[in-house]
Amino acid sequence: MSEQTPTTSASPTGDLPGPVRLRVAPSPTGDPHVGTAYMALFNLAFARQQGGRFLLRVEDTDRARLVEGSEQQVFDTLRWLGLTWDEGPDIGGPCAPYRQSERLTTYAPYVERLLAEGHAYRCWCSTERLAAMREEQQRLKQPTGYDRLCVGKTEEERRALPGFSETPVVRMLVPDDVETGFDDLIRGRMSAPRPDDQVILKADGFPTYHLAVVVDDHEMGITHVVRGEEWVSSTPKHVLLYRWLGLEPPRFAHMPLLRNENKSKISKRKNPEARLTWFEEEGYLPEALVNFLGLLAYPPAQDAEGHDVEVFTFEEFSQRFDWADVNPVGPIFDLKKLDWLNGVHIRELALADLTSRLLPYLQRAEVLGPNPSLGELARLEQVVALIQTRMAHLTEAADLVAPFYAADDAVEVADDARAQLKDDAAATLDAALAALGDLPDEHDGVLGSEATWRAEAIEAALRTALVEGLGLKPKFAFGPLRTAVSGRRVSPPLFESMEILGKGATLTRLATLRATL
Repeated sequence: MSEQTPTTSASPTGDLPGPVRLRVAPSPTGDPHVGTAYMALFNLAFARQQGGRFLLRVEDTDRARLVEGSEQQVFDTLRWLGLTWDEGPDIGGPCAPYRQSERLTTYAPYVERLLAEGHAYRCWCSTERLAAMREEQQRLKQPTGYDRLCVGKTEEERRALPGFSETPVVRMLVPDDVETGFDDLIRGRMSAPRPDDQVILKADGFPTYHLAVVVDDHEMGITHVVRGEEWVSSTPKHVLLYRWLGLEPPRFAHMPLLRNENKSKISKRKNPEARLTWFEEEGYLPEALVNFLGLLAYPPAQDAEGHDVEVFTFEEFSQRFDWADVNPVGPIFDLKKLDWLNGVHIRELALADLTSRLLPYLQRAEVLGPNPSLGELARLEQVVALIQTRMAHLTEAADLVAPFYAADDAVEVADDARAQLKDDAAATLDAALAALGDLPDEHDGVLGSEATWRAEAIEAALRTALVEGLGLKPKFAFGPLRTAVSGRRVSPPLFESMEILGKGATLTRLATLRATL
């Protein structure tokens, strides 16, 4: 594998656990973005492969954009996906605290050092002046950026000029000849435009992302910074801060952005699937989503015949992971592919496992109550065995399962199911009632007989009565029965459904529909 040897970063806290240390650092500003899981997956895969540590850090210095409950959503969704961390705000660790808002005293000495050594300066420009400056630069088609009015001035000197603010910020003093190149594990040697004098400490005393990320990554011993390519332009600022502060920078890997089919960036404002919580709501399995994210920007393994192996576990992905194989071109977020993968993973689940996973969705749809009986649960497992191959989403189960828990004399018949009933539906139901009425059930003292209430016997009796007796084609013979039993045009296998319902329930449902014709 290439580029697998880490560059060790000295840490003020002494030796930290793990030969490599990686992190994901979301901001709690709303529903977690699917990109958070995407980044977490690649960070965690490499950390586990190398026997290292994976950290979760909450970057909450932008106080105006904080959303209550968002942090807990990050914890919940990443744990749902199985992308768990070794250190973080909720579990602690040797570098605690892991929330930036709780680390304000940590950043102050770094700011003071940059000021003292002439790498930073205080800026007293008001927001109104800065807005007017940018507007004028845009009007003149000049590059936008701070014009350094405050450089070299004392507070008194700056106060005498227009656009003064009582509360200053602190800015980097970026040299005109600053080196903007850096090495990237995915993209090789890169460069970015020269940055302007970036604010590193805001007027409210909170650091900006650029200072906080450098300080925190250093203090937490981060060896590899893996993040989206939108941060490429910021990396020279961070490398410069590392150099000024005498710190060893981590290795950088900039992942390609997730894109829609029209090549635009996926956003929570325009794409519901950009919300990480959406996937659980829509009935996706966490292992299917992890599988899908692992196919984005990374090639599948090959089998012995050279065919792509697109279905894999996190462990299999981690074992073969190599930064050199990451495709830098932004991958298309293809929900059809995810649907296919979800169906594959659903079919691979053990029956009891799938049943337990479906239960919350069925309760949410009020198919089952909050405390289902043992009998209801036993029936559910029988029904799930019939529908396991018929679902792409767990949410699809409610419509398939609901008829099995409806009152037998009150099955709701869908309009499209009733509309397909032909003129001979009444005669068909009469013949079915007669044939099934003669079929003994398990309580008739003939257990073990081929004529007991089993799917095979039910099918044989109905084919004899309807196909052979009435001369109907199976499609037309069994349609009215399906409508009576399930109320749907499309349902789980008919004869197996009748077996689960039992003889009495089945006859009641057939007779109920017959009475309406």
